[in-house]
Amino acid sequence: VQVQASGGGLVQVGGSLRLSCAASGRSFSSYAMGWFRQAPGKERETVSCISNADSAAYYVNYARGRFTISVDIAKGAVYLQMNSLKPEDTALYYCAALPGSTCPGTPRFYRYWGQGTLVTVSS
Repeated sequence: VQVQASGGGLVQVGGSLRLSCAASGRSFSSYAMGWFRQAPGKERETVSCISNADSAAYYVNYARGRFTISVDIAKGAVYLQMNSLKPEDTALYYCAALPGSTCPGTPRFYRYWGQGTLVTVSS
């Protein structure tokens, strides 16, 4: 399985971005897909996760209400719509995949990782 995140960029405070994650693999519909971010000098942290099997979605507190994760099985893609962006959202954003329907709470359980896409929120 290969995954690749895209869609990052420079946005002003309060703006929006939509990140995309393209995934290859025949079992995509049975994977859990997660979004993560890592700011300079900080550990990688979970943002959101979705179970492709039933579209059950999970968010960390800072993402709930501002970010929305979604999946398009036919396209093999997962998206992260980010609204009301803040300077503290500036980070390298990654997507990752894990076989199965359970969304782990920490990044270390995910098996397949792609390169990140940089999001910069300017004030």
